[in-house]
Amino acid sequence: MDATILLHWAEFAARWLHVITAIAWIGSSFYFIALDLGLNRNIPGPADGEEWQVHGGGFYHIQKYMVAPEAMPEHLTWFKWESYATWLSGVALLALLYWVGAEMYLIDWRVMDLSPWQAIVISALSLVVGWVVYDLLCKSKLGESPTALMVLLFGVLVALSWGYAQVFSGRAALLHLGALTATIMTANVAMIIIPNQKIVVADLKAGRTPDPKYGKIAKLRSTHNNYLTLPVIFLMLSNHYPLAFASEWNWLIGALVFLMGVTIRHFFNTMHMRKGMPWWTWGATAAIFAVIVWLSVLPLMRDDPMEEAALSPGLQRFAAHAEFPQVADLVYGNCASCHAAEVFMPGLAAAPGGVMLDSDTRIAHHAQAIYLQAGASHAMPPGNFAFLTEEDRALIRRWYREAVGGAL
Repeated sequence: MDATILLHWAEFAARWLHVITAIAWIGSSFYFIALDLGLNRNIPGPADGEEWQVHGGGFYHIQKYMVAPEAMPEHLTWFKWESYATWLSGVALLALLYWVGAEMYLIDWRVMDLSPWQAIVISALSLVVGWVVYDLLCKSKLGESPTALMVLLFGVLVALSWGYAQVFSGRAALLHLGALTATIMTANVAMIIIPNQKIVVADLKAGRTPDPKYGKIAKLRSTHNNYLTLPVIFLMLSNHYPLAFASEWNWLIGALVFLMGVTIRHFFNTMHMRKGMPWWTWGATAAIFAVIVWLSVLPLMRDDPMEEAALSPGLQRFAAHAEFPQVADLVYGNCASCHAAEVFMPGLAAAPGGVMLDSDTRIAHHAQAIYLQAGASHAMPPGNFAFLTEEDRALIRRWYREAVGGAL
């Protein structure tokens, strides 16, 4: 079995794990936000609020204490591993897709002429630096003015969205904006929220009165995570939709996504607090989304692969192979009607996945995808819509494997 297929399955495993852990993290986060906002605080007693719930045939009586009950329970459930596992699996997927496949997915030589190692270093450092800048802003005096801080942070996110679009391919730019946001959210949990909660628990066990500042700080970061969750999901899905990532205005689309996250979360937060249903937020969200759709179809929308002269040295071997002309003829005849700058297939607004195969350079650029989709499997053409024989697929396999250096 060759390395490309093993890598493909490693990506699938990492993606599966990432989705599973993200469901667990987002699910528990949404539940506790809804629970906290919906607590009945008109019941007398030491608790800050309580709630009765029914689920799965059982009844649950939940009480919240601002600091802690009179006697600390022997067992506390800490909700942290969902966040950590989501970030770790996400970084693994980032490495497998965008670092190992830097020449295909991370770098766009029209945007910036980078070597793979340079692009990878920028990718990794941006996550660290982004967190440091965010953390310093939160710890500054702005932290005492949450609204002003959030406005400033939105400005920072807009700048980062633009900056990523000046360095990476459109697909990688939006993905990294999401990865940075997810890094901030997980770091909030790992470096602020959980440590502060542990300080409070330790003080209570030692008989000391906890400093309320720790709860205030944790609450600020938790609020940020609340409003960042939905934009992260959009940005992580964006790499499947070229009309989002391959627009000339992809950086502005990324920025507007954060506004949609605010409007949608405001609706649910208000509803859970039993303060009515601000339906205007849905109108605002629809209006923002309409602007995003409009931006996606402006001129220069597609994130095309490189021109022939800009094809990276690592990919030139595919175009230089002796059997490349025959493979190119197969691709032109079977794939280019859908995978082209100008799509001729009814029902398609853009090339699926942003993959275009209407030039020799583009075919060489997407050699691995062609091998996996049409050589090693029968995924493409869909339903063998354009007929490829087994001999054709064998030719694709032979071309790719020989150009790479042979099967392992």
